[in-house]
Amino acid sequence: MTERFSGRTLGLLAMLIAVVSFSTSSSLIKWSESTGSVVAFWRMIGAVIGWWTVILVLKARSGRPLPTSTAWRTAVLPGLFFGANIALFFTAITKTSIAHAEFIGAMTPLILLPLGALMFEEQPNWRALRWGVLSVLGVELVLFFGPGQGTSSIGGDVLMVGVLALWTGYLLSSKRARTSGVGTLDFMSCMMPIGVLVAGPIAAVIAGTEVFALSARGWLVVAILTLLTGMLSHGCIVFAQQHIPVATIGIMQTAQPALAVLFGFLILGEAVRAPQVIGMVLVISGLALFTLSSQRSLRADAR
Repeated sequence: MTERFSGRTLGLLAMLIAVVSFSTSSSLIKWSESTGSVVAFWRMIGAVIGWWTVILVLKARSGRPLPTSTAWRTAVLPGLFFGANIALFFTAITKTSIAHAEFIGAMTPLILLPLGALMFEEQPNWRALRWGVLSVLGVELVLFFGPGQGTSSIGGDVLMVGVLALWTGYLLSSKRARTSGVGTLDFMSCMMPIGVLVAGPIAAVIAGTEVFALSARGWLVVAILTLLTGMLSHGCIVFAQQHIPVATIGIMQTAQPALAVLFGFLILGEAVRAPQVIGMVLVISGLALFTLSSQRSLRADAR
């Protein structure tokens, strides 16, 4: 019970780190004054280089073996889902508004909750989930009163539903892959290159001639996001999957849009409307109460 408690605690902490790190992305990309698809393309390349640098340094210093064929096999399906998710997102975001995209993405927990119970026999913590609902409501409040960013269309929204389905497929398949005993480092170093092979060409086409037109600030942001999201955030999610239910991961990720608005205010000085402040308070409070309630449940199980 003690090991389970410790693992769950680390899983929740890893997801908190992942959510906060992901939430900085949009503000950093705006600060870079670069095209988002260009930054995203180089961030993917940077993540592959970063993970394999760690692998090769560990091999050189301690003789750690390279990822096995088992690691590569288990990473194929998650890598395909991950790459297809990124590629479809690049297409969908040009055909719908940011608000619609984030609203559809916030529905992830509704899908992960039953699928997690069906595929992994996960038992939802209903007492904690009520606080997760509070966080989701806060997200919708933030998005509803946010500025219109782009135009939406039914076709674009349908594509975003496809993005949601692919991200769900990635979370479920990567959690399944992790049950084979493949470690986080080996999994990420195998999964990322597969994802880049799928998404990289599409991202490069969308970026066009701008793909090599990054300023010094743009390259700095690529380096920051490579470490912050390409490695830290994704690595934390994969680590957390071994310790907490997928529905918990989905609920905690719903905080990202609201936290992104908060970072927009802190980093860029963007205006925030009063209803959005209320929404952010609901999101942060709901996320904190959700985490605390989950921890209390774990302590009860430990007894």
